[in-house]
Amino acid sequence: MKISKNVKKYAFRFLVINVVYFIIKLTVINEGDGYPFINAPSIFYYISAFFQFILTWEINDWLIRRRLKSKEENRLNFANSLKILGITLILFLPVSAIIYYLAVFEFNHITKIYTLYPALQFRIDFFRAALLGTSVAVFNLFYHSSKQKTELEHKMEEMQKEIMTSKYKSLKSQISPHFLFNSLNTLTSLMYEDRDLASDFVSRLASSYRYILDNREEDLVSLEKELAFLDSFIFMMNVRHKDSLKITTHIAIQPEKFYIPTLSIQMLVENALKHNYYSNERPLQIDILSIEEDKIVIQNSLRERKLKEESTKLGILNIKNRYAYYTAKPVIVDKTFEYFSVSLPLLSKSIKELPARSAS
Repeated sequence: MKISKNVKKYAFRFLVINVVYFIIKLTVINEGDGYPFINAPSIFYYISAFFQFILTWEINDWLIRRRLKSKEENRLNFANSLKILGITLILFLPVSAIIYYLAVFEFNHITKIYTLYPALQFRIDFFRAALLGTSVAVFNLFYHSSKQKTELEHKMEEMQKEIMTSKYKSLKSQISPHFLFNSLNTLTSLMYEDRDLASDFVSRLASSYRYILDNREEDLVSLEKELAFLDSFIFMMNVRHKDSLKITTHIAIQPEKFYIPTLSIQMLVENALKHNYYSNERPLQIDILSIEEDKIVIQNSLRERKLKEESTKLGILNIKNRYAYYTAKPVIVDKTFEYFSVSLPLLSKSIKELPARSAS
């Protein structure tokens, strides 16, 4: 497939070069003997033009590929496009000048370029080559920029679909019969053991489901709302798992100033419970804390259990994709022998100014 793409690419370039050359040739008065397209000067100009076209195109392609693979900024914008154009010309123009200097002054007995004004002929040939080389580089940059724009638009569309898919998968997993069944089982036990705690548990359970239903159309919620929901969720988990689970929160920022993808923290807490062993003797420790001024970390002690089915890691992948839609700041996953942690960047209020992206 790669060979086929290269064949098409060079066939297209060969066609462009020949069309441009013959159009230029037809507009230039032929001053030599013989037929316009087969005399010595014509052959020289064709070969030199072909070589310079390919050279310019390949240099420009190489610079663009290097830019797109760069870790600093892997995209084409106006500034780095100008830089690529400048470097292309710096590499191309000296080669072009040497070719026409040799053809006009040193080897004119071979190229048959006889003129009363060799300096003028050199300037005309060099200027024409420079103009065509610049045109090739600009055309190539425009092509890659248009291609990049199309790819970005396609990626944005795919990411929108991924956001909606991940959102509904997330909500579906939270309103699952399994989760409700476990909560009701816990509630049944509490009714016989501690009615006051049972009443509190029902209140927290209702509050959790109300939050999920109220925000089912929202991609983002304020960190303040998410933490309020998380408080109820942690309460229920502590009641259910008792001394085998310890969840602590330490938020040293103003949560009302930030936004976060809906249910992202809760999903990470659920992942910790799903993937680790814990007991009264060796409780699972989960810490939720703010770091710096715009990050929140969910960290748990690591004692991995072997699951019947290998983890798909879709939970974290969905969170990463949802973040990627709104910010370039990364979701950082860190795993050691003792801990597993996920660092989530906090989003500013201005992110809500983006057009609404709710389900249709």
